[in-house]
Amino acid sequence: MDDKRLLEFYGGECPHCIRMKPLIQKVEQELNVVFEKYEVWHNPENAKKMDEYDKGHCGGVPFFYNTGTHKWICGAVPYEQFKIFVSEG
Repeated sequence: MDDKRLLEFYGGECPHCIRMKPLIQKVEQELNVVFEKYEVWHNPENAKKMDEYDKGHCGGVPFFYNTGTHKWICGAVPYEQFKIFVSEG
């Protein structure tokens, strides 16, 4: 059973998060995956959920987590690095 989930934690006005949006859309289409998206700047419940996965690794957004590999990405990254992160697990 595949229990891999891709999580995106972002801030609504975060410039780095906005810069990652086209990369997220592209990788979702190319790899036929969907990110669970959680806005954390205006939603305390989502911020708490981010803390549960972040565990002090990043402390900011955008924060991406792959539950299949337990790997994460902090901040904006190049597309090829992001695609590898998504395709693992």
